[in-house]
Amino acid sequence: MKLEAFDINKRFGKKTILNNINITCNTGDIIGVFGRNGSGKSTLLKILFGSINANSIDLRIDAKQLISKQIISKKLISYLPQQSFLPKEKSVREIIPLFFSNAENQENIFYNPKIASIVSQKVGTLSLGELRYLELLLIGNLEHPFLLLDEPFSMIEPKYIAIISSLLTELKEKKGIMITDHYYKNVLKITTDNFLLKDGNKIEIKTEEDLVMNNYLSE
Repeated sequence: MKLEAFDINKRFGKKTILNNINITCNTGDIIGVFGRNGSGKSTLLKILFGSINANSIDLRIDAKQLISKQIISKKLISYLPQQSFLPKEKSVREIIPLFFSNAENQENIFYNPKIASIVSQKVGTLSLGELRYLELLLIGNLEHPFLLLDEPFSMIEPKYIAIISSLLTELKEKKGIMITDHYYKNVLKITTDNFLLKDGNKIEIKTEEDLVMNNYLSE
């Protein structure tokens, strides 16, 4: 499948955050989105997800034009926000059926080797790595063909960075993925294409040196 978004524009007051941004993401792609804080990375993902309105956008999936309010209802794009969205007082065992009514889908999560050992724990007691992996496993196994991830690596244990990277590599076989994170080395290891948001504009990124040249990283 192919997601295309043309002429994305977003302003907050007189400040332009996104200026005529064009994006293409196919099944099998992992697109890295870089940018300093306030550059519009999260805003871009939320616009594509449909939770924020753009000033203008032409959004298409497999060449069929969509309006923002259709995205969530049609179950085309799932979104992992920066902040945890799972209720802390519920156990992992209680959380899984909230996402999947089908018994087979539930079992795929229950018997995942990393989840089986924590199913009795409450969400609020999980480590950051365990929590982020659980969240990604849940939304990554929904039927939505596109997946948007806002800082999935932030503040988590190194071993879970590797585990999540491996999961994303598996998921891209059936999904198109966009990811933004300041852990740029981990992003560059798994992405198929990358771009930087700077001053409202999109700049193609091929290597770490491109990030330095465009002042995202110091030399």
